[in-house]
Parts: sequence; C-alpha cells; structure tokens
Amino acid sequence: MSAAASETGGHPWRERGRPLRLERRVEFGDYEPLREFLDRLAELSEATEVYPNLSFGRTYANLTLFAEEGAQQIEEPLQAFAREVDALLEGPPSS
Repeated sequence: MSAAASETGGHPWRERGRPLRLERRVEFGDYEPLREFLDRLAELSEATEVYPNLSFGRTYANLTLFAEEGAQQIEEPLQAFAREVDALLEGPPSS
C-alpha cells in the first residue's frame, strides 16, 4: 500500500456528537489505490467484526464509526479500529 500512502490525503479522525461517532475522509490521487484500500478495509472489518458506515467515489472514501446508543464516549474497539485504518493508510513497515 506504499503507493497509496504517497497519494493519500484527507483528514484525521474527528469525534462528532448527536449521535456520537468518529468520522474520517480519505482522499486518493486515483481509483486504483482507493480500490486497494477498500479491499484491505474489508479484510480488517471481517477480522475485527467492526463495519464502518462507508461511502466512496472515484478518489475518496468517507468512513463513520458510530458509538453504541447511549454511550458517553467512543468505545475502545472503535478507537482500535480507527488506529488500524490509519495503519492501513501508512502502508506496510519498511524491511
């Protein structure tokens, strides 16, 4: 994913209220790195059983992670998932 990482822009995760959630927009220079990101995101969701609300276009993806109803803060599993998404965007560690 290193090629995607160099082309990735966007915004950091933002916490929003009413309803409580984390949101992030990720932008790519082209469709191919976006497609690769979406494939890896699907694998991460299957592994963690966390499925973000997702919308995307040719060069961007919007992700939303909703807290449980009535929660006063974002739960750790959602925070961990957000960190894993960030790691996907950074690409694999250099060898």
